[in-house]
Amino acid sequence: MVYDRERERRDDAVYAEHKEAAARGEKRVLRRTSTGELHSYPAAEIGFTPGRGQAQVSTWWGMAVLAAFGAVGFLATVVLFIMPAFQGGGPSWGALWPMGIAGFLAWYGFSLSRDEYRARQLRKERGSPKPGTGNVDVNLLELGSRQ
Repeated sequence: MVYDRERERRDDAVYAEHKEAAARGEKRVLRRTSTGELHSYPAAEIGFTPGRGQAQVSTWWGMAVLAAFGAVGFLATVVLFIMPAFQGGGPSWGALWPMGIAGFLAWYGFSLSRDEYRARQLRKERGSPKPGTGNVDVNLLELGSRQ
């Protein structure tokens, strides 16, 4: 990796701006953009971050597709749960676990999709770049600003 003094200066300026905003009480997230530049985002502009233990999907509509699969699975397990009752038996209690898992998947996918959609709209209104994956090591930024 080649050392880029100009990029280091831009990173220091963004980090200083980030610290000032945080000192004013604003909730900010320091993140690299999809192009690799450092950017201080308001918390509402982040949405979800793929590759951080969450979903590997990177768009709101992709997450909405996963939520739809969860909803279909939930409805299918509800049918499996109550079908034996219509045939004269008791409910199929074994369908409760898959029903709960599918319901959670539908709810979680929908909430991530909604958050990413709102964050995308905010970034579009404010002209902010798309955030990249991963965290920024603030300790290294502190080290660079002391020199």
